[in-house]
Amino acid sequence: MRLPLVTVLGECVADTFTVPAPTPGELALRVLPGGGPANTAVALARLGTPARFLARLSDDVFGRLFRGHLEASGVDLTAAVRATEPSTLAVAELDAQGRAAYSFHAQGTADWQWTADELATTDLASTVCLHSGSLALVREPGGTVVEEFLARAAATATISVDPNVRPLLVGLDVYRERLPRWCALADILRLSEDDLELLLPGYTIERACDAWHTAGVPLVVITRGERGAVASLDGERVVVPAPPTDVVDTVGAGDSFTAGLLHHLGAKGLLGGRLTDLRVDDVFDACAFASRVAALTCGVVGPNPPWAGQLRLSAPAAGRTAG
Repeated sequence: MRLPLVTVLGECVADTFTVPAPTPGELALRVLPGGGPANTAVALARLGTPARFLARLSDDVFGRLFRGHLEASGVDLTAAVRATEPSTLAVAELDAQGRAAYSFHAQGTADWQWTADELATTDLASTVCLHSGSLALVREPGGTVVEEFLARAAATATISVDPNVRPLLVGLDVYRERLPRWCALADILRLSEDDLELLLPGYTIERACDAWHTAGVPLVVITRGERGAVASLDGERVVVPAPPTDVVDTVGAGDSFTAGLLHHLGAKGLLGGRLTDLRVDDVFDACAFASRVAALTCGVVGPNPPWAGQLRLSAPAAGRTAG
């Protein structure tokens, strides 16, 4: 059975990591294709969901790397823009737990230059879900165009948003000002506990979920690393444990979680509208699956999500815990 199409809109970033240099006094870098939306599109395609990526991909050396990686994973790039601007570069430094802190080289790069004309002809007739977020939704001049595109798409597709807050590149006031609008048009809001603390400092998970439900979004999922995830469907909450994992690094784990969530919901026929048929048990099962996808991503270097064959789909899910 062919699963329904999910369209992802956003950036593709060159993730660079330091590696031992052959000569003292030099710094060697390993470059991997990354970027939150691109990682999600790759993970969706590898899981078996038809995934189309709306991106502005440069023709530089990194852009060619991106295209090869996305196409090898089965992502549809027929609607991607061939951009003249350079690619975005992110340098990741990992702590002892494998968590990444980034510095960005993003001024004037391809990912943020969306125009209304570039998106005006995009056909969403067969798209059951449009996922976006991260930097492409907040960096100008393209951020406003992307937000308007999501608002138009909400008429026919489930809308999923991952803020993926990056305060080094975009001020927190921008995220805080726009987030209520995203909640008003989105059906799914997935973010990390770190994002929560940046957006609503001092808020508990429960209080934050209630605030975002009031703003309009029915499903909020907050991932908490090794402590699993909390999901809230119109105020009914579940806690989903994370599977035991030997963590290499956490790069791309949240993006893979989002892909696992959307893949599972799509496979169950629950995407394509306002989630009116969604029940909290469905949410638990989808998050449990997503946690396994994220755990496998944490077990390898960089944003390298698993293929469907790496998941034991028949494994029993953990019991539901009320939140």
